[in-house]
Amino acid sequence: MLSVPDGGRLTAHRSGEVAAVPVNKNPTVRQRRLARTLKELRTGADLTIAQSARQLACAESKISRIEAAQSGVRLVDLRLLLDLYGVADPAARSRLEALSREGRLRGWWDRYSDTLSPLYADFIALESDASDMYSIQTFLVPGLLQTEDYTRAVVRAQIEDAGAEQVERLTKVRQERRAVLMREAPLRMWVVLSESVLKHRIGGRAVMQEQLDFLVASAEQPNINIQVLPEESDVHAALFGPVAILSFPEATETDVVYVDSLLSTLYIEEPEEVFKYTNLFRRALAESLPRTESVALIERAKDKI
Repeated sequence: MLSVPDGGRLTAHRSGEVAAVPVNKNPTVRQRRLARTLKELRTGADLTIAQSARQLACAESKISRIEAAQSGVRLVDLRLLLDLYGVADPAARSRLEALSREGRLRGWWDRYSDTLSPLYADFIALESDASDMYSIQTFLVPGLLQTEDYTRAVVRAQIEDAGAEQVERLTKVRQERRAVLMREAPLRMWVVLSESVLKHRIGGRAVMQEQLDFLVASAEQPNINIQVLPEESDVHAALFGPVAILSFPEATETDVVYVDSLLSTLYIEEPEEVFKYTNLFRRALAESLPRTESVALIERAKDKI
């Protein structure tokens, strides 16, 4: 009777013996992105798994595992696949090769693994690699634009039994996330902010006033666009919670939608579903006040808090 290690699959060696190929049971978000991109490139080139397997002179199961992020892909195999799929652009190839090399790497957020949920850690990883973020915020200021005191108030409200240390660690994580806005090629943000967000006294009057001041200052940055969706807009009926759409530098990568709520977090990667959220963002942006008028409204809201 054959014994297969936990998490392994059987494969035949040329010498005839049978060995177990480890299955990656906990792929990183980068590994999943690479796997998804390779599958999309193959199908976009109208090629079958069998044809990809012939390119690598391997079993079809190996291609299936790569595309399911159950196993990594060697750099030499990745280059052969990109040749087959017609990816000639050097920048696109370099980006995918970086995903392959860095797939197992965990970022700075791994220092907080005892505090962060896996889904939140995945979001930070996606955010750190993204070039653009399109965000609709219905209740709160987006995390990347929160002040420390505002974040502390939000964490205390959302996690009733949070101790002081947990509050501070989560606040520190949110502040460290802002590095993506100040890197050499900063993340570009388009934020649609529901007008009601400006009226909530999160943390009290002083905290909220500081937060609104920070929003005004953030809106002056060339990579940050903040527009306010008026309360009377009918688009509010289509909004059910905060949504973030993340885009990546290369056209070969599909956008990812992140939908967050108190009880669940949802990632959407299927192109048809992503399109629905992209269309929703466009509708909300079209209904929002222009940038200058939005900033003026934020300044007036501060005086009314």
